[in-house]
Amino acid sequence: MSDMSVVSEQGSSAALNQRIVSLQQEHHQLEETLAKEAARPMPDSLTIASLKRRKLAIKDELAALTES
Repeated sequence: MSDMSVVSEQGSSAALNQRIVSLQQEHHQLEETLAKEAARPMPDSLTIASLKRRKLAIKDELAALTES
């Protein structure tokens, strides 16, 4: 394997790890936002549904990235 392909693989791996960390952080933020919305006296069901959809999409992307 050439030095360039090793560098390229390391760069791809670093980018993948950065994406995973970013998605995990966003997922955590969505959990907090959902909890705050649900704790309101009259939570907005459309907001909750939207947040849950985004959270699920992130979870699916994380699963796909960690499987590969």
